[in-house]
Amino acid sequence: MRKQICSSLLVLAVGGLISVASASAQTATPAPGAGPGVVDPGHPRVNQVNHREERQQDRIANGIKDGKLTPGEASRLERGENRIQRQEQKDMAAHNGHLTKPEQRQLNREENHESRHIYHDKHN
Repeated sequence: MRKQICSSLLVLAVGGLISVASASAQTATPAPGAGPGVVDPGHPRVNQVNHREERQQDRIANGIKDGKLTPGEASRLERGENRIQRQEQKDMAAHNGHLTKPEQRQLNREENHESRHIYHDKHN
C-alpha cells in the first residue's frame, strides 16, 4: 500500500514537472524577427530538440507508471532532462530564440546519453 502511494505521488510529481516544462516552453510567442529572450517555436532545430525532450519525458513517465523505474532513478533522470532543458534555454537566449547547428548537435548528444540512462534504468 505504501509503495503504491509513493508511486502515485511520484507520478503526480513528474506529471507536474512535465506540465510546467511544456507550459513554460509555450508561454513565449514569437514576435516578427524574434528578439533576444524570445522563443521561436517555428524554428526547425528548436522543434526537433523539443520533440526529443517530450519523447524522453514520456519514456520516464511510462517507466514510473509501469513500475520499471524506482523513485530515485526517476528523480535522477528528471534532473538530467532539466539540465538539458536549461542548456537549451541558455543557447536559445544567446541567439534570438534559435539554436545553431553545433548547439543542436550538442543537445542531441546529451539527449543520447540520457536516453541510454533511461533504457538502462528501465531494464535493470
